[in-house]
Amino acid sequence: MYARKVSLCLKSELVSQFLMKIEYEVVPLLRKQRGFLDQLIIVSDSGNLVYVYTFWASGEAAEKYDCATLPMLNQLLADVVDGELHIHAFGGPRGRLSGA
Repeated sequence: MYARKVSLCLKSELVSQFLMKIEYEVVPLLRKQRGFLDQLIIVSDSGNLVYVYTFWASGEAAEKYDCATLPMLNQLLADVVDGELHIHAFGGPRGRLSGA
């Protein structure tokens, strides 16, 4: 299994709008991606800091997500995100996640 963590800061008071965008725009887009397994969202108590984890069946699927889907996410979330999305990759030959 491979994972991608996207960290981002939300604009003030936009947690609900962000979660609606994730549910109705982002998740359907992810489900169309070959190798997508699941996602997990963690929102800080303040509501400003968010971590979105996506889980992938293969490194190839995760890399396609990096190249094709992440730029679209920047556009979809631009009105609720303050700044850029920061991507962190997990998995691969040296960092393969256990339990896959």
